[in-house]
Amino acid sequence: MTQQSGTTTTPVTAATAATAATVTPTPTTSPSAPAPTSAPDTEVPPDAPLDTGLDPLDPVRVLDTPGTDAPAPAPTPAPAEPPAQPFPPLAEPRPLGERRVWPRTFHDRLTAPLPGLKAIARFAREGAVRPGKDGLADIPRLPYEPAPLPRVDARTVAVTWAGHASWVVRVGGLTVLTDPVWSRRILGTPARITPVGVPWESLPPVDAVVISHNHYDHLDAPTLRRLPRDTPVFVPAGLGGWFRRRRFTRVTELDWWEAAELSGVRFDFVPAHHWSKRSLTDTCHSLWGGWVLTAPEGQRVYFAGDTGYGHWFSRIGRRYPGIDLALLPIGAYDPRWWLSDVHCDPEEAVRATQDLGARRMAPMHWGTFVLSAEPVLEPLTRVRTAWEQAGLAREDLWDLPVGGSRVLE
Repeated sequence: MTQQSGTTTTPVTAATAATAATVTPTPTTSPSAPAPTSAPDTEVPPDAPLDTGLDPLDPVRVLDTPGTDAPAPAPTPAPAEPPAQPFPPLAEPRPLGERRVWPRTFHDRLTAPLPGLKAIARFAREGAVRPGKDGLADIPRLPYEPAPLPRVDARTVAVTWAGHASWVVRVGGLTVLTDPVWSRRILGTPARITPVGVPWESLPPVDAVVISHNHYDHLDAPTLRRLPRDTPVFVPAGLGGWFRRRRFTRVTELDWWEAAELSGVRFDFVPAHHWSKRSLTDTCHSLWGGWVLTAPEGQRVYFAGDTGYGHWFSRIGRRYPGIDLALLPIGAYDPRWWLSDVHCDPEEAVRATQDLGARRMAPMHWGTFVLSAEPVLEPLTRVRTAWEQAGLAREDLWDLPVGGSRVLE
């Protein structure tokens, strides 16, 4: 599929300055997008060095062969290799609720092309989108332990898993919801197989919402209708109109590597390997990504949203060192040939934690909706095994049950 950039003029953003070659994630036709079949020629390799502004192929000077009666000239010492250029300083927070002009599409941000006709035909021929009977047999064993939210103060960070990619994050005295989905079912998907871990009535006042992208299992209109319309919402570039049409009045759209600030808490929007689509005509018309929440005291929580594995994790870790907790997806990964570009499997999520330099990981995006073919309990067993095999401390894997909480002192 031919990638294209929008024709609308867009302002120069921190993303433009920080990523000279910006590429992005992959799509599908359902909330759990299928994986592309090949990578574009412009894909940035995972270990690509940052641009230092110097010519990496600076030629070594070749000396003429000396005559027999002339002394050989002293060799010219090789120039010292320049140090790797660090990322520029973090962007200054943008004004809350700022109205901006964006490109018509963000196809140029994809890190893999959308599936072509051959991939779609193969999926129709052999792709399984649901586990078999044996794979569903463990639904009663899925961990579900709802409990009251922990008490916290302004200097404490706590997370509670409501299910799927929905978290109640308490940070810097704020209560922040991530991709809130409290509905029993979403479009095109069977009803949730575990109840919501936090009753809506048990939530404290919601101070902010962050949205990773517009797929139905991450952007749920019935849930968002429950919020006061003056709730601050932080969304990807191009998605603000969706909220303003629903009369939300404090909508902040950000590009990759941009930030905004609310009550001393910093909200940075960062890249992900994914895509966006909500209707037949809006493929990649809005951006996608994750969020780094930084408390005034310096604690950092990274919410990945929905993403495949790739080079962005190490870049996020270098730009935001000292991530205390990474909320990473581990489910909706089978069949792998179809979903690998858009959804991490458990082993990749563990690698992503290491790439990020995060101290702890909390798995998500599993055990709530049946979006793909792996057995429902497999993501949990595989992530535990991968964590142990990586030699990581067991107490740093926060494999919470739905409704479970942990506090970062």
